Amino acid sequence: MNTGLRITAYAAALAAAFGIAYGVGGGVGEISLRTESAAHDGHTGATPGAAAGAGPAAAPGGLQTSERGYTLDLKTPAVTAGRKTDLRFAVVRDATGRPLTAYQAEHTKELHLIIASRDLTHYQHLHPVRAADGTWSAPLTLPRAGVYRVFADFTPDGGEGLTLGADLTASGAYAPAPLPAPAATAEVDGYRVGLRGRLSPGRDGELTLGVTRDGKPVRDLQPYLGAYGHLVALRSGDLGYLHVHPGGAPGDGRTRPGPDISFTTTAPSSGTYRLFLDFKHAGRVHTAAFTVRAGRPVEPPVTSASPAPESGEHSGHRH
Repeated sequence: MNTGLRITAYAAALAAAFGIAYGVGGGVGEISLRTESAAHDGHTGATPGAAAGAGPAAAPGGLQTSERGYTLDLKTPAVTAGRKTDLRFAVVRDATGRPLTAYQAEHTKELHLIIASRDLTHYQHLHPVRAADGTWSAPLTLPRAGVYRVFADFTPDGGEGLTLGADLTASGAYAPAPLPAPAATAEVDGYRVGLRGRLSPGRDGELTLGVTRDGKPVRDLQPYLGAYGHLVALRSGDLGYLHVHPGGAPGDGRTRPGPDISFTTTAPSSGTYRLFLDFKHAGRVHTAAFTVRAGRPVEPPVTSASPAPESGEHSGHRH
């Protein structure tokens, strides 16, 4: 995931200074933040060695462009900010040089594509379309110039899941934004999402997210990709990627559609993370974002709620 094209040496220098992190919630259930390593454990189960509350978690995924015999071939390495582009890429088998065409569906999709800016202020969760030759494509508009990270989260048919990444540049005048300060609430599209608990490095920690609207708990969240909520976490500094889903499923007789969702999470290390919560209500997918420092309890905000993600963050869902 560290391979990428830069428009200029200046952009490359700026890119080295930034990293990202995210998370989410949506309905009742317990889940572990697992790394996207050998068994694609970012989706289910507990981090090896962390269940007992001791030892460091495994390294997160998405830090490499090539891993375990597969390479992410980003065929559109540069775009123009503010202009709609058809982003194209393929997952190539290193042994044959040919694109992978057989995938195992995970949460109703063969591949999840995450795009995040290096300054953590823009996020999109896309579901591209695959052509018969194995080339994927998705319409993409990036709001401003800068360096972005592309994460391809997938499972080869009959194999183990993994996340590969590559850098994507958007040309234009570039001014990086500061990372939003940690806060216990986030507002998006008229909803307020509250976060409480602790993200602990190397051991289990509890996080609970609650969704309200107009001061009232939202108790009728709708299923999105087979769950009431999806969580992506990116670690500031190297863009280490974590993707988790809530325990239980809509219609299982025990998972409630909000307002709260509980996560048992294990951070792979100390540091700052950006958490992005995708949830669906009233027929639309929304994204709430939080900045969290691992090892510290989430503190109530001193002033107003943390800024909502840009429009592209919650309008960037494609099916």
